[in-house]
Amino acid sequence: MAHTTSNTALLRRSEIWSAELKELLRDDLMAMGFVDMLTEFPDGDQFTIPSVGDAQVDDYAEDTAVQYRPLDTGEWTFTISEYLSSGTYITKKAEQDMFYMSQLTSSFVPKQRRAILEHFETEVFKAPNAGISANSVEAINGANHRYAGGGTSGALELQDFAAAMYALKKANVPQTNMIAIVDPSIEYQLNTLSSLVSVADNPMWEGIVADGIGTGMRFVKNVYGFDVYTSNYLDNTVNDSALPDRTSSGTTIDFSSTNGVANLFFSAAGGDVVPWKAAWRQEPEVDMEWNKDYQRTEFLTTARYGVKMFRPENMVMVVTPSTIT
Repeated sequence: MAHTTSNTALLRRSEIWSAELKELLRDDLMAMGFVDMLTEFPDGDQFTIPSVGDAQVDDYAEDTAVQYRPLDTGEWTFTISEYLSSGTYITKKAEQDMFYMSQLTSSFVPKQRRAILEHFETEVFKAPNAGISANSVEAINGANHRYAGGGTSGALELQDFAAAMYALKKANVPQTNMIAIVDPSIEYQLNTLSSLVSVADNPMWEGIVADGIGTGMRFVKNVYGFDVYTSNYLDNTVNDSALPDRTSSGTTIDFSSTNGVANLFFSAAGGDVVPWKAAWRQEPEVDMEWNKDYQRTEFLTTARYGVKMFRPENMVMVVTPSTIT
């Protein structure tokens, strides 16, 4: 009997399944590298660092009493506030029947750890804006440390980088390892700024124009002293109704109908200079057990940590629309 197309149809697979699983794409996490992790915090859930101010100087007249002034004191309190869990399971029946069982179960723990580290990343980048009153410019030494972008509808402008540098200098922040972490929409904004398009008019931007600004996590070039990184984990829930821009003209931007994203500018000079402090009371820890009542294997990762702003003077937030303008 001849083998024709019609009578060999049952011998062909109409659908072929791959031996591998498709995973979601993951971006790089960077917050851990910019945070001062506390190591002298062996127990409890609250940590206090005392602070002391500077001495003052007074005019003195001969043969009069000298003025003695106490130094200002204060304290900074840090709390282990986050207690996280990430759990999943696979039933015995699924283990017996599932072709992809080994690939699936081997991914449980890495995925759970990643989820906790993403939570850490988000909380670090939310901390600068935590507890700040709506429309506050957070002025320090006469310079605003929180303001809206100076462009249309609050879009970022190059001058906003210069204003951030000015604010940090006024706050006596060391001008080393200057970092800007911005939303991907800002990378687009920089890539399309007319002042960066013409190499003839702007020779200082030649490298940017030739190569493009974004490559992975870091921009190719330094912008007004800042090494610029992009992140999808910045706080994008800023909803100030009348946030002033960097100028003194009284221009304000309304982010109440469309949330803004807080782009961060700071020095990562190290030690006590960095803006954040954090501590792991328990780093991500894995537990696995067999649940006989439900006939399944359970995988659980738990962690405890805290993170808080330590030096608000070493932080400038430029709020821009969270979408391309």
